[in-house]
Order: sequence, then structure tokens, then C-alpha cells
Amino acid sequence: MIWSFAKIAIFVAAVAAGTLLAGYFAETGGGIRISVANLEFSLGPVQAVVAIVLALALLWMTLKALSLSAAIIRFINGDETAISRYFDRNRERKGFQALTDGMMALASGDGQAAMAQAVRAEKFLRKPELTNLLSAQAAELAGEARKATVIYKQLLADERTRFVGVRGLLKQKLAEGDRDTALKLAEKAFLMRPSNKDIQDILFDLQASSGDWAGARKVLGAKLKQGALPRDVHRRRDAILALQEARAVFDNDLPVEAREAAIAANKQSPDLIPAAVLAAHGYQVGGRAKNAVRILKKAWEAQPHPDLAAAFASLEPDETPAARLKRFEQLFALSPDHEETRLLKAELNIAAEDFPAARRALGDLPDRHPTARTLTIMAAIERGEGEDDAVVRGWLTRALSASRGPQWLCDKCQHANEVWSPVCDNCGGFDTLSWREATGSSRGPSSADLLPLIVGKGKKETETAIPAAHLPQPATRSGADHAVYDVEFFESNSGNKPVP
Repeated sequence: MIWSFAKIAIFVAAVAAGTLLAGYFAETGGGIRISVANLEFSLGPVQAVVAIVLALALLWMTLKALSLSAAIIRFINGDETAISRYFDRNRERKGFQALTDGMMALASGDGQAAMAQAVRAEKFLRKPELTNLLSAQAAELAGEARKATVIYKQLLADERTRFVGVRGLLKQKLAEGDRDTALKLAEKAFLMRPSNKDIQDILFDLQASSGDWAGARKVLGAKLKQGALPRDVHRRRDAILALQEARAVFDNDLPVEAREAAIAANKQSPDLIPAAVLAAHGYQVGGRAKNAVRILKKAWEAQPHPDLAAAFASLEPDETPAARLKRFEQLFALSPDHEETRLLKAELNIAAEDFPAARRALGDLPDRHPTARTLTIMAAIERGEGEDDAVVRGWLTRALSASRGPQWLCDKCQHANEVWSPVCDNCGGFDTLSWREATGSSRGPSSADLLPLIVGKGKKETETAIPAAHLPQPATRSGADHAVYDVEFFESNSGNKPVP
């Protein structure tokens, strides 16, 4: 608007200046005398100005004629588009200028101006493969999603712009939350451009969240070939995907394939706890218990974990508490000073009703690192040794407000997941869960969790059993939850008088 007014003002000023100059020349008299050979021309002031203008116009027409002659000569020599390019040159200049202005408007966030420039650029250029892309992005910026969708669909008709159209529709579906359609579009885009990193990442996330583990492994392999993923990271993530494939096969009651997939996942990443547990179960089903023991010991040495202990216990489900305690010495020797080792040793001694040994196994953990699991085990020890109910309740009261201990925490959003999975339940991050303790304040077990111990359940017959935390579980609980089940076991199997 301002620029249009400025152009009009400049034009009026130029006309006025020309008029004043012509009047001045007419009043002053005199003129210009031109002598060529034997001819002499005398021009007045106004005539001189008109002659100069005509000479400039003649020069411009001469240059244009020369340019057109050159185009005709090129056309005669075989350049079929020489003449059409000559006449379209000015149109293209205006079109590309409009396209440039539209891109600048788009970058500055002015969607309406960008759309107007896109229309002008199409008028001069007649190249929808360029102008449609600008129009679609401008429509999205202006909030006209339907118009952008129509333009993206138009791009699908041209092979040169088909990928851009698919990618634009994919972004729209992701913004709308239609992940099923987005997955299909991402698969098409991946087939068209398998080396596109953005499409690889989008497709991998969609496949992982939808449980398409086989497809996600293909994309992961493509990322490795393109050099977009370090080899060690690829090995671990591929192991996670193989593990999920194995779990799916187990659900379908195909144990042979499941065992092979689980064992392959464990070989790729021996320290991956769920893979080690599933591989050990596969070996156990196949009658190869020694291989299962080897896998669990290797994983325990890398990182002791309650699930590994549960899998190790399930190898001999009918053994006595004393025999189990003796067999578990294989694990204790691998990481004797680790906190999980000490807690596990204390729990197994409680199962064997050797409470002094359980206290020695805990050592200074109740004072140095008082987690809910540690304090609840101490309550079980005190009760097993015949302490007053007030002492037991004191330990349980501390356990209610203590840290839950290690959990499956997301490294990306710090959300605590109840069970391990390849994708975080909260933020959807892939391979972001790690078994560790929260740095901030964390909620201990609720009073409802500890209610069976606080109120008592009555005396039951002593039976040969192990803590429920050490039985094979379908999903991983936090350390605090293990402790609660340990106390419940002790209460139901000890000979002490229950708390009234």
C-alpha cells in the first residue's frame, strides 16, 4: 500500500519536473546546432529534448531488434525454444520475483501475503510444481488446512512433486493425530525416498508405537546403511526390536520361533535385562538349563536386577529355601557389594527363616540408603526375631515416605514406567528406559500396599515357598513393590503371632 502510493507520487513529481523544464527551455530561447558533413540542423530547446528522447527510444528498439534477431538465428540453428524464451523472459522475471517475495513473506510469518504472491507467481510462471508448494505452505501458515490438503493432493499427480505431496499430507495427519493414516503415508514416502532421514525417523516412531517391530527393524537397518546411526546404538535398538518380536511370537504360542528370536536378541545386547530373561526362558523350555544359567549370570554381572533373580529362581521351582539360597551363591559372587545382591540375599534368608543372616546381609543399607524395599525388609526381620509390634510399625512408617528405589525411568521425560517397554508410556521415546532411582522426591508404597502387614492376616501353615518377587513375573515391578510382596510372604509363613 505504502509502496504503491510512493510510486504514484514519484511519477507525478517526474511529470511536473519535466513540464517545468520544458517551459524553462521555451522561455530562454537558444537551442542546439548539429553539423553533419554539409548539413546543419538547428533545434530549439523543446525540439532538442524531443530528439534526445527519440534517440534513446531508437537505441532501445535497436537493442531489442538485435536480441530478437539473435533468438531467430538460434531457432534456425535448431534451438526450438529460443523464440519462446525471448518473449517469456520478462514474464519469468516477474514470476520469479513474485516467487521470491512469497518465500520472504512465508519466512516472516505472513501467510496471506505469501498466498497472494503464490497466485501472482503462477500467473507469470505457469509452473505449479513450484507455486503449489508455496501455496500449500502459505495456506498452512494462514490456518487454511483444507486448502493446503487440496494443493498437496495436486502435487501427487506429478512424479516430480509426488514425494513433496506425500510428505505434506503426512505432516498434516501427524498434526491432526491420525497416526494410522500417517503410518501408511510414511511407508509410501519411505519407499520413494528410503534415504530421507526425516521420513526414517517419523516412520520408525510410528512403527514402534504401533507394534510393527519387523518394519521398524528394516528402517533401523536403512539408517545404519546411510550412516545416520552408530553401530553400537543400532545393535542395541535392533536387539530391543527383536525382543519385542519374540514376545509377540510367545503370545501366539509359537515357542520355537520365540526362543530363536529371544536368544538372537540377547546375543546382540547381553546386558538388556528383558532380553536375557526371555532368552533364559527360551532355553529353559528347550531343556537347556545350563545355557539359561550362563545368560542370567552374564546379565547379572552387568547389572543385578530383580527380574534376573526371578528368572534364576524359576529354573528350579520346587527347591527348598535352603537349597535356593545355596544355588543363588552363584549370583552373589558376581556382584557381592551391589545393593540388589544384598537385598536379594536378605530376602532369601527371610524365606529360609534365618533372620540374623538376613540382617547381616543388609548391613548398613537401612541407614545409608533407606529405600521402601530396604525398610520393609527390616520390618520383616524385626518381626521374625520377635520384636514388639511398635518396632515393626516404626520401620513400616519410614517405608511409607521413603524412596521407591530403582524403577524403570525414562531418560527423556523422567516418567516412571510400571513395566519395561521399548517405548515410554508418557512421551513415546524409544529406548529411553533405564533401571535407576529417581533423583527427586518419589512416592513410597501407599498404606494400602503395606496394609496386610500392618493389620496382620493370621497364622498359616509353614510351607516351602519363595518370595513372590522371585517368581517369574509377566511384567517388571519397582523395587518397592518387590519388598511389599516379600513381607507378605514372611507374614504368611512365619510362626510369629500376627499383629492384631
